[in-house]
Amino acid sequence: MTDLLAQRGLDIDRSTFFRWVQKSGPELSRRTEGHLSRASRNWHVDETYIRVGGKWRYLWRAVDANGQLVDFRLTARRDAKAAIAFLNKAIEHVRLHRPVSICTDKAPTYQKVIREINHRYDPHFDYIIHAARKYLNNRVESDHAAMKMLLGYRQRFRS
Repeated sequence: MTDLLAQRGLDIDRSTFFRWVQKSGPELSRRTEGHLSRASRNWHVDETYIRVGGKWRYLWRAVDANGQLVDFRLTARRDAKAAIAFLNKAIEHVRLHRPVSICTDKAPTYQKVIREINHRYDPHFDYIIHAARKYLNNRVESDHAAMKMLLGYRQRFRS
């Protein structure tokens, strides 16, 4: 970013720019939050395997019923701990409402994680319905394919 400012004739140190982001970032986030479109309450969740910086990583993604990206997370492992961290982050990201249904592939970790999230909110009522159907999750699967086409033939991010 400092390179962009230097091209425009402004000489700003990286630490000054970093302090400005730390001070103004939360205020910018608070002011723009109301203008963002809300995610629908039906989510499609899946993970894919990609290369980042020469290492293979799992990219967890949640897409709503309209095809809008809800949230994503990059992890080194594909286990229940990573799945619960991702879903907690995604639910915290939308804040105002939790999803009513989460559609996944038939990976067994999702069932355990969604049951745990339901138990945390209300032990006697399953608020989030888990739809584990192979072909119902095509919305996020096709979104993975579009993302991988953007990566090109190398199929990786540099960082």
